[in-house]
Amino acid sequence: MKKTQKLTFISVLVAQALILYLIERMLPVPFIAPGAKLGLSNIVTVVCLYIFNLRDTFTVIILRIILSTLFGGTLSSFLYSISGGILSFLAMYFIKRLGKDYISIIGVSITGAFFHNVGQVLIAALVIHNINIIVYLPILSIAGIGTGFFVGITSRYLMIYVKKLPFYSTINNNNYFKGD
Repeated sequence: MKKTQKLTFISVLVAQALILYLIERMLPVPFIAPGAKLGLSNIVTVVCLYIFNLRDTFTVIILRIILSTLFGGTLSSFLYSISGGILSFLAMYFIKRLGKDYISIIGVSITGAFFHNVGQVLIAALVIHNINIIVYLPILSIAGIGTGFFVGITSRYLMIYVKKLPFYSTINNNNYFKGD
């Protein structure tokens, strides 16, 4: 796969994540925890983690967060998203690498959802200068585990179809793309 094709594919994934983000913003979410979301755009993140190398997946995440903030976020939503996104990405990457024979894509997704909440709570503690907000983490974690499970199942089924695409074999055989 050529660099232009790679750039185009990454752009399409970022666009898909943004569309999922915008759809999610329109949905009323009946969670007990304020600020809890379904995390639909994380479907693209999890799929990227299983298709691309570390750098390319990170690029997709950062572009998605920056552009979603431009489409309707605030500085505080950017801080929460970037901290949660980076921490969850790192956690998913390491859990995928360390437990590749034992942890499924669903487990990786649940790990990402949990650490996304941890990152957000840590930033919230820094912003309000009060570590007591950590008591909010169990409530967010319950919601995050549920949504992480949903995202993981969706990603698992999506990967079945991605692997059937003609370009998938060129992705895995190309130096630019690695499953890590």
